[in-house]
Amino acid sequence: MPSSTTSEKGSASSPATFRFRCIGCASIAGSAAQDFRCAQCGNLLEITDSSWNSQNPAALKSLWRERRSLNEALDLSGVWRFRELLPVPASEEHVVTLREGNTPLYELPQSSRNTGVPRLYAKHQGMNPTGSFKDAGMTVAATFARQAGYRWVACASTGNTSASMAAYAARGGMRSLVLVPEGKISWSKLSQALDYGALTCQLRTDFDGCLRLLQELVRRAPVYQLNSINPFRLEGQKTLALELLEQLEWEPPDHIIVPGGNLGNSSAIGKALLEMLEIGLISRLPKLSVIQAEGANALVRTLRETGGKNLVSVQAETRATAIRIGNPASWEKAVKVLQATGGACEQVSEIEMAQAKAEIGAEGIGCEPASAVTLAGLKKLLQQGFVKPQETVVLVLTGNLLKDPDFTMDFHRGELFKDTAHERESAKLNSFRHPPAVLDATLEAVIKTLEQAEKSDPTQTNG
Repeated sequence: MPSSTTSEKGSASSPATFRFRCIGCASIAGSAAQDFRCAQCGNLLEITDSSWNSQNPAALKSLWRERRSLNEALDLSGVWRFRELLPVPASEEHVVTLREGNTPLYELPQSSRNTGVPRLYAKHQGMNPTGSFKDAGMTVAATFARQAGYRWVACASTGNTSASMAAYAARGGMRSLVLVPEGKISWSKLSQALDYGALTCQLRTDFDGCLRLLQELVRRAPVYQLNSINPFRLEGQKTLALELLEQLEWEPPDHIIVPGGNLGNSSAIGKALLEMLEIGLISRLPKLSVIQAEGANALVRTLRETGGKNLVSVQAETRATAIRIGNPASWEKAVKVLQATGGACEQVSEIEMAQAKAEIGAEGIGCEPASAVTLAGLKKLLQQGFVKPQETVVLVLTGNLLKDPDFTMDFHRGELFKDTAHERESAKLNSFRHPPAVLDATLEAVIKTLEQAEKSDPTQTNG
C-alpha cells in the first residue's frame, strides 16, 4: 500500500534539500501529512529551500535562456526549465510533464485604447496543454505523487483542476479520482477529465463541500491530494511569474492582476515575486492584485470586514465556474501576498465580467469567464486611482476560451442574463454580441448580410 506522506522513498540520489514550513507558526518539517497542514497549529504549509538563496541571479538568467533552445524533456517544459528554484525529485525519471508553460505574453491594443493604459499585457495561461494555469502546478505535484508510489490521486474541482489532474495522472501511469459539484461545472471541462480516464463523482453539494469530503478521504485511504493546498502545486505555479519576468527582460511591471477563486494561484505568484526579490532576480516588487466575482467575494469581504484576520465565507454564485468558491483554502496566503506587495482586492459584477470577456475576445485571443474579471477589475482600479494610466499592467488569463463555450454562446445569443436580475442592465452589452445569422442559402442573402455588417462596423473609416 502506498505511503500516506510525501516523504521520499529510498533512492540512490542525494536527499531533497527542500522543507515544509507552516505559514502560521513557521515550524519546519521534512515531510507532510496528506492534508498538508501543520502538525503544530493546523495551518497550511509551504515549501522552502535554503539553497535557493545561494543562487547567482545573472547565472540563472543565462542558464534559463540557454535552455529555451535545448530539446531535453525537462528543458522543453516551461516549468522544469526553472528547476533551480523548484523542489526537485530524486530522479528525473519521476517527472510527469506535458511540455507545460512557455505561454504567450500578448499585447492588448484594443483594450489599451479603451482603458487608456498603453502598456497593457495578458499572460495567457489558457495556452497550457489542458487549457488552464493548473498544468504549471500539476506537473510538480504529480511528479511527487509518482515518486512517492501513489496509485491514486484525487481532487475536488470546479473543472480546471480535474482536467489537469486527470491528464497528468494518465501521463504518469496513475489513476485519478475527481469530486465535482453536480450541475455546477462546465461540461467541456468535465469532458476532459472523462476522456483522460478519471473516476468522476458528481456530488450533490458545492465545491467547498467536495473539498471537505476530499479532506476526510485522504486521511482514511492511500490517495494523494492534488488540490492547491498541496504546496507542490503552488511551487509549479510560481513559474508563471518567473517566465513573465523573463519575457519582460526582468523589468517588473507595476501591476499584476489575477482572478481570485481558491486563491492558490495568487499565493504562488506572490511567493515567486518575493523569492525573486530576495535572490536578486528583480529589484522591486510589482503590486499583485486579486479580482473576484461579486457573487463569490470571500476575500473581498474578508479584507473589508475583518482586515484580513478572519475568513468571511460566502455562498458562492457566479457564471464564472472556475472562481465559484465561497470558502477559499489559501485565503491566508493570499492576504499575506497582498500585504507584502501592496496590492488591491476588488470585485466585479456579472455584467462587467461578461463585457470584459467580449473585449478580450475582440483582441483575437479569448478566455474563459473567470479570466475576464482581470480586465473588468483593472477598469475599477483605474477609476479608483490605484492603477495609473502610465503604468505597466499584466493581466493573468487563467483559462482558455473553449473551457466554457456555453457562457460564450449564451452571451452572443442574448440569453446569458435572461430571466435574471441582470436582464435589463444587460442591454448595454448588445454592441458586443455577435449572434449567428440564419439565412436562406442564396448569394444575395449572404451579400446583403455582409453589407449590413460593413455599415455597422464601428472601426470603419472614410478614406
